Amino acid sequence: MRFQLLALIALSFACSQPKENDEELQSTVATSQDSLLLSENEMKYLRNIKQLTFGGNNAEAYWSFDDEMLVFQSDYAAWGAKCDQIFYTHWKTDNLKNNPPKRLSTGLGRTTCAYFLPGNESIVYASTHLGGENCPPVPERRADGKYVWPIYDSYDIFTADINGNLITQLTDEPGYDGEATLSPQGDKIVFTSMRTGDLELYTMNTDGSGVRQITTDLGYDGGAFFSPDGNKLIWRASRPETEAEILEYKELLAEGLVKPTEMELYVANVDGTEMKKITDLGQANWAPFFHPSGEKIIFASNHHTERGFPFNLYMINLDGTGLVRITENDTFDAFPVFSNDGKYLVFSSNRNNGGTRDTNLFVAEWIGD
Repeated sequence: MRFQLLALIALSFACSQPKENDEELQSTVATSQDSLLLSENEMKYLRNIKQLTFGGNNAEAYWSFDDEMLVFQSDYAAWGAKCDQIFYTHWKTDNLKNNPPKRLSTGLGRTTCAYFLPGNESIVYASTHLGGENCPPVPERRADGKYVWPIYDSYDIFTADINGNLITQLTDEPGYDGEATLSPQGDKIVFTSMRTGDLELYTMNTDGSGVRQITTDLGYDGGAFFSPDGNKLIWRASRPETEAEILEYKELLAEGLVKPTEMELYVANVDGTEMKKITDLGQANWAPFFHPSGEKIIFASNHHTERGFPFNLYMINLDGTGLVRITENDTFDAFPVFSNDGKYLVFSSNRNNGGTRDTNLFVAEWIGD
């Protein structure tokens, strides 16, 4: 579901892995500073940027434990995807411009938010395929013009091996279960669920046992990630406060919808204690991820614009101070994720898409603090 925020900027929303030859790789890297880094500000933090995908909408890219692979979701029709499906790539060597990646999801229903499990031989992800083989319908544009996400109640969380074979079903509660990510220690999963009637965060063991509710306040809680030491969580949340806001939130939720245009970032201990709101910027602040130090958060935001676009990347201290802008351009940059060793940043962007609405994956060396 996190991927659907791409629609805010009017986006439309298997196989062998041949290797990219050295000449192609060097060509991509050699031109990167000129064509892919769009502002001088970006060059303070990023270098040697490489474009990984070249069509469709690609996002939610997450690293294997050895940082050699990325698992991600894409709706690229040329890869046989009718809506979001899960793929993976050996990002340093694969040539996804000319060769499709390996699909790990079933190809049925719609999927979201895949993450590598320990050993790099299996993944966890959410899918609607038990609710039907076809892609679930996208809500029609509302008469009031409000942008909404669908909360598909057919989403459940599964594990699969690196060949795409389903292993286990981790959730079977009625209603939405999705947005699963794994702790760096590989022992806990955090996810969002509707099982209590509201969109709350939960943690569980990697076998689906030990489910624990983390949040309880009214509003959407989602897109959560663990800190590098596994002791904290960072996530995005909406908090309707006025009577009118609460009524709107509940009415939309009853229709299986949520409005994601007003979200701030929250941090807490992994058990939900010491919860703190760390942004108060307005508009949509989302896709947060911990800096390798565990003391900063990188995230996407459109708070700097009145028209809701563009989205750029920002970084803020864990206590909510020291906001700095990482990307500064008139495009869409989101879903930033640091590699486990802290050397690279993968993110999604509309840059270099030839004037289309495609959103592609990029990896860059991180040279910031």
